[in-house]
Amino acid sequence: MSNTDAAAGADTKLPKEIWVLVVSAFIVALGYGIVAPALPQFASSFGVGLTAASAVISVFALMRLLFAPMSGRLVQKLGERPTYMSGLLITAASMGACTVASEYWQLLVFRALGGIGSTMFTVSALGLLIRMSPPQGRGRVSGIYTASFLIGTITGPLFGGVFARFGLRVPFAIYTVALVVAAAVVFVALRNSRLAAPETDSGLQTMTLREGLRAPMFRAALASNLATGWVIFGVRIALVPLFVVTALEGDTAATAVALTVFAVGNALVLLRSGRLSDRMGRKPFVIAGLLICGLSTMTMGLTDDLVIFYVATAISGIGSGIMGPAQQAAVADVVGSGRRGGPLLAAFQMTSDIGGFAGPLVAGSLAEKLSFEAAWAVTGAIMLLPILLWVVVPKGIRPGSAGPEPDERTDDVRGTDRERTEHQLPQGPTELGGERRGEPAREQ
Repeated sequence: MSNTDAAAGADTKLPKEIWVLVVSAFIVALGYGIVAPALPQFASSFGVGLTAASAVISVFALMRLLFAPMSGRLVQKLGERPTYMSGLLITAASMGACTVASEYWQLLVFRALGGIGSTMFTVSALGLLIRMSPPQGRGRVSGIYTASFLIGTITGPLFGGVFARFGLRVPFAIYTVALVVAAAVVFVALRNSRLAAPETDSGLQTMTLREGLRAPMFRAALASNLATGWVIFGVRIALVPLFVVTALEGDTAATAVALTVFAVGNALVLLRSGRLSDRMGRKPFVIAGLLICGLSTMTMGLTDDLVIFYVATAISGIGSGIMGPAQQAAVADVVGSGRRGGPLLAAFQMTSDIGGFAGPLVAGSLAEKLSFEAAWAVTGAIMLLPILLWVVVPKGIRPGSAGPEPDERTDDVRGTDRERTEHQLPQGPTELGGERRGEPAREQ
């Protein structure tokens, strides 16, 4: 693919259905950001320790992990759109129940139920994005989608810190409403969309997990997504509020600022890094992001100054923003537009959920038995380990392709001729490029 092709793909108008998912992601993230500063403290209000408070985060990830295979099957049977809306409504019901929880075990159970709904709308949204995105613009779409979520998390904690002053249950009620609104937006905007309709063409092959694991880039993406779940979606949410309040003597508002500056750093680079990964390849952006995020995370426990902690948190957010779009687009490159990738998408999500489950428990235990310094050091090291897999990713899958092709490079979108190597995946039945089953993708 030439530089001109890459540029054209990056500038292609996106289908309106993608923008609907972007708006929905923002609404969901706004509500999530409102809850995030209050959640660990709400759990602690029931008289439990740091580990038990962190478990409220972990049980959510555990249920996402356990239910991920079922979510993939629901998508195949019902289609992405119904699964997406059902997941939002299930999560909304669980958040509403958290509002009236009177004991710790009730909060734990309700959060677990929310994890089921969360994995449903996460898997289905990723499937929709891969299926509807222009192949040469996958990094761009991933960046836009993630940025919308992060803009919500930027503004959410600011409101969350204010709402929490009226009671730790108030943010949960607001999140419930936000999820219902997001489901309504998707239902109204996509109910007549052919592009977002459930797939019914049995001629499309499903890429198996075994096939996916033959691709070094997919294996590396699984490792880095495990670290992402551990550090970004697990420890950051569970440990930052506890660290700010316990070690830095801050309050709920200070916690909200810490979560917000991470999101700001992330959002500053998301869109640009996504576009550049479409042109320059996925590998350099993932490696750079892992390095920046890992090192900055390790330094968080070395300071007792709130401002310095904010700076380290912002740098960590920048690292996460650099690697996020490229990592997700790498999985889309492996799957391609002409095959269903349910097993791969479920596995990709499950690695994040494994990290999201184990990370808070390990970090909480280290903080309780050793120190916060030890907890942050181990957490940062986890983020650095996947670099070992990414540096050895060979060339073979072109950014924007519908799977690996001969004589093309994994990380050079210019398509320099290279001999195809034995690790590459077999071709899918068709090469659809920017089209779905012979029909031009609809544009906004």
